[in-house]
Amino acid sequence: MEDERSFSDICGGRLALHRRYYSPSCLEFCLSCPRISLRSLTAVTCTVWLAAYGLFTLCENSMILSAAIFITLLGLLGYLHFVKIDHETLLIIDSLGIQMTSSYASGKESTTFIEMGKVKDVIINEAIYMQKVIYYLCILLKDPVEPHGISQVVPIFQSAKPRLDCLIEVYRSCQEILAHQKAASTSP
Repeated sequence: MEDERSFSDICGGRLALHRRYYSPSCLEFCLSCPRISLRSLTAVTCTVWLAAYGLFTLCENSMILSAAIFITLLGLLGYLHFVKIDHETLLIIDSLGIQMTSSYASGKESTTFIEMGKVKDVIINEAIYMQKVIYYLCILLKDPVEPHGISQVVPIFQSAKPRLDCLIEVYRSCQEILAHQKAASTSP
């Protein structure tokens, strides 16, 4: 079963949350960010190239135009490959663990897997960001030395930065699977 809902990020941008149920113990969330705007890309490129052309007319050095084109292309490729994330995926399987995948605009993917035995809980936390309070979903990892302690906090959906209403929906589903996993591990 699959459903899709629209939400917004902390800046008011549109996000799409795709939820896929594979079984009662397996659930996947995919949070899609808007694609790069052709209008903003064109505006930045034109601004850089016009500034380079202005310097060219003052200095009459063609290397300035060549450097501006080269720097713009390298900057765009770097942005698409290392910065712009198209969608983030959270896959929870109660007997295995939690997998987080970030898919970049260039096609590159970055995946992190956390074994369920290391997961203490999934919570919604709050932070101060740019003079406002934002909420984020994170995974608390068990401390191997102290069983009741927390060794690390792993944030989820770092790039998309969804608002609280979206986080609550993901949080409730995560808690259902974690409760199912805890019930299965405590039964004989």
